[in-house]
Amino acid sequence: MAEKTVGYIGLGIMGLPMAKNLIDAGYTVVGRNRSTEPMDELAAYGGERADSLGEVAGRCDVIFTCLPDSETVEQVVLGSDGVLAGSGRGTTVIDMSTIAPPVAQSIARTLDDHGLSMLDAPVSGGETGAKEGSLSIMVGGDRDVFDSQRDVLSVVGETITYCGESGAGQIAKATHQTIVAGTLEVIAEALVMAGKAGSDMEAIYDAVSSGGARGRLLDVHGTNMLTGDFEPGFFAEYMYEDLGYALEAGEAYGAPMPAASTTHEMFKSLVENGHGRDANSAIITVIEELAGGTEVRLEDDQQARSSGIDW
Repeated sequence: MAEKTVGYIGLGIMGLPMAKNLIDAGYTVVGRNRSTEPMDELAAYGGERADSLGEVAGRCDVIFTCLPDSETVEQVVLGSDGVLAGSGRGTTVIDMSTIAPPVAQSIARTLDDHGLSMLDAPVSGGETGAKEGSLSIMVGGDRDVFDSQRDVLSVVGETITYCGESGAGQIAKATHQTIVAGTLEVIAEALVMAGKAGSDMEAIYDAVSSGGARGRLLDVHGTNMLTGDFEPGFFAEYMYEDLGYALEAGEAYGAPMPAASTTHEMFKSLVENGHGRDANSAIITVIEELAGGTEVRLEDDQQARSSGIDW
């Protein structure tokens, strides 16, 4: 059994599988979630449930948080009944949420003032990466603290990059999400243009994916757009939120982000049209609606062929 007792707050689509991986690695894991079902599942898997945030804070050496937004992270970590109030000096908080970089820096400063440490450690890789322990983790914070927590980080992630001081992990995530979302929006535009032209979409996809545009986003999300597979591994509403944090960072640091602003508006439309719980590839439905309701999909026999590819 590993020596550290690990807390995990936020046992959602990403947090629960990461907590299970920590149990598999031999750590004692104490979990807390707003709803009870994930805590029951964690306990059945071999973890322990906590009745309060304070219980997690009081029992654990390192505490992971995986929460939906900046405000929730602030409340859970700094609130009157939160992690700070219940923890002793020396505890490390590893926040795997995606939040605004200035908020991550502010929380880290407050914890440091009270003898606690924080790493901002947002992730990429979705639900599949969380289950497989193959996430990419972008880490900001004190280098010595990062080195001291490599053991637990290596359980939940495969590629772990130290990006710099507090907030640097969130800057890396904002950069990542800006690029991903913008690329998906452009892929959707291009595919709808080709569909409106009456193209053979299988031929278009084969031609494009063998050229300079080839890449994972086209391979995975481009295929999902054309087959209409919008089953989420990461909700589109989360991407909309993440882009908002990226724009906050651009404002805070004086960086112009006109393309990101447009992409943010497109994802807003996707969410407002009721597709926030679909995958990011559903962004094509917004472009299709703007194009007069044209639906760009492969024919049934082409979809059958594409489904045999190991994406």
